[in-house]
Amino acid sequence: MQFVPTDEVRRIKSRLAHPVIDSDGHAIEYLPLVRDILREQAGADAVAALDRTTGGAAATRGLAPEQMRALGMVRISWWGLPARNTLDRATALLPALLASRLPEMGIDHAVLYPTYGLGAPQQEDADLRRAVVRAFNTFYSEVFREHADVLTPVGIVPMHTPDEAIDELEFATSRLGLKAFMFGGPIARPVPGVDPPLRVARWLDTLGVDSVFDYDPVWAKCAELGVAPTFHTASMGWPTHASVTSYVYNHIGMFAAAGETLARSLFLGGVPHRFPSLRFAFQEGGVGWAASLYSALLAHWEKRNRDAIAHYDPAALDRGQVVELFEQFGAEEYRARLGGLDEALLPLSLPDEDPAALDEFASSGVQSPEDIRDTFTTQFHFGCEADDPLTALAFDTGRNPLGARLRAVFASDVGHWDVPDVREVLPEAWELVEDGYATEDDFRALTFGNAVSLWASGNPGFFRGTSVDDAVSAELAASTPSSAAGAER
Repeated sequence: MQFVPTDEVRRIKSRLAHPVIDSDGHAIEYLPLVRDILREQAGADAVAALDRTTGGAAATRGLAPEQMRALGMVRISWWGLPARNTLDRATALLPALLASRLPEMGIDHAVLYPTYGLGAPQQEDADLRRAVVRAFNTFYSEVFREHADVLTPVGIVPMHTPDEAIDELEFATSRLGLKAFMFGGPIARPVPGVDPPLRVARWLDTLGVDSVFDYDPVWAKCAELGVAPTFHTASMGWPTHASVTSYVYNHIGMFAAAGETLARSLFLGGVPHRFPSLRFAFQEGGVGWAASLYSALLAHWEKRNRDAIAHYDPAALDRGQVVELFEQFGAEEYRARLGGLDEALLPLSLPDEDPAALDEFASSGVQSPEDIRDTFTTQFHFGCEADDPLTALAFDTGRNPLGARLRAVFASDVGHWDVPDVREVLPEAWELVEDGYATEDDFRALTFGNAVSLWASGNPGFFRGTSVDDAVSAELAASTPSSAAGAER
C-alpha cells in the first residue's frame, strides 16, 4: 500500500524548515504477544491477573451505581479506540504500518506512549505490578526495534517505592535499550489505620511534598542515565473525577488535574532545584493549567516568601488599636463580646507554633521570582494535543508573568478516540498559526524545539541514528552557549 500526504499536509510541510516530532502518540499493544511474554516471565497466574485489568468498562458491567460507588469504582473509558476508521486502528497496532504512514501524517519522528500499559504502574499488588511492567517494557523493546529510525517507544517505570523504580530503570535501559519512560504517580496509598485496606480509603502520594519516601535516588538515577521523567497520569477515580455513570465527566480535565498535582508537588518539594539537568513532562493535559500554576506560584511567593510572611505575624498586630476600633466602629453585639477577642484572632496563629513552617518555599530552593520562571521555561514541558486552542497560552509573553514562554510539546494522541483521522492531526495543530494565535516560530517550538529540549537535553544521543538526527544535532549545537560563543568568534 502507498500512503500519500493530503494537499493540506504537503502545504504545511512546505512551510517548515524543521522536522515535526510527535512527543505523545500512542501504540496499542498487541495483547496476545504481551500475554505470551508475561507468561514466559511470570507464569499463567500473572496472565490471568492482567486479563482482569484490560477489560475496560466491562469490569463494571452489571453493577448498579450504588454498588460501583461502594466498591470505589468509576465509569472508565468505553469505545475508546478507532473502529470505523479501520486503517487507523491497525496503524496504532502495527509498528511497521505506523512507520510507513508517518510521512502521510507529516510527522518525522514519533515518541509513543502505552495504551493498555497506562495503568500498569498503578497495580496495587507489588509482584503483579513489577511483572506486568516488565512484560510491557519487553514488548516495547522487541516490537519497535526495527523501526527505531522513526519510532521511539516509551517504557514504564513503577514508582510505589524508589527501589523498584531504580531496578526497572536500570533493567529497561541497559538490557532492553529503552530511553524514554512514563513514570507512575501519584500513588494511591492506603489510609493508615484502615484494616483491611479499602479501595475507597486512599491518599495521594505525589512524590514530592509529604511523600512517604525520599525519591531523590530515583531522580539521581534519571540524571545519571539521561532519562527525562515524564508523566501520563489521569485523575480519573479521584474525588473530582469519580462519576459512576459518565466517562465524559471523568475524562474532562483528568490529565490536567493530575499534571498540576504532580508539578506542584515536585516544584515545592525542590526536585527541579536539586536536579537542574532533568527535564520533566506532563502529557496530554495541555498548558492552560501550567500557566495558571506558574502564575499562582509567583503570586504566593510574592505574598508568602520567608520575608513577606512577616507581614502577617500575629505579634505585629496592635491589639490596643484593634480594641479602640471595635469600641469606635463595632456594633453593640461586637462590643459586648470584646472579652472573646482572642478567640476571634485565633486563626492568625501558626499551627503548632513551628518556626520551620514560616518558610513554605524552603524545600523548593526558590530564592526569587526568576527561579520560578526558569523552572517553568526550562525544565517543565507540557504535552498539548493538536486540537487544543489554549496551546497558544504557552507563547503569550504578554500574559505570562515575567514574559515567560512555557515549553508546550506537540502531542498527537494518535491511536486514541479523540483522533478520528490521523491525517488531520498536523493541520489541526497548524490552525494555531492560521488563526493568528501563534507564530511560525511558536509552531517550530511546539513541534520541534521543545521536543529536543525534553528528550535530548539530558541525553544528547536520544535521536542519534534517527530520521531527525542531523536537525536535532544542529539544534543542540545552536542552543549550547559554548557553541554560540565559538560561532561569534
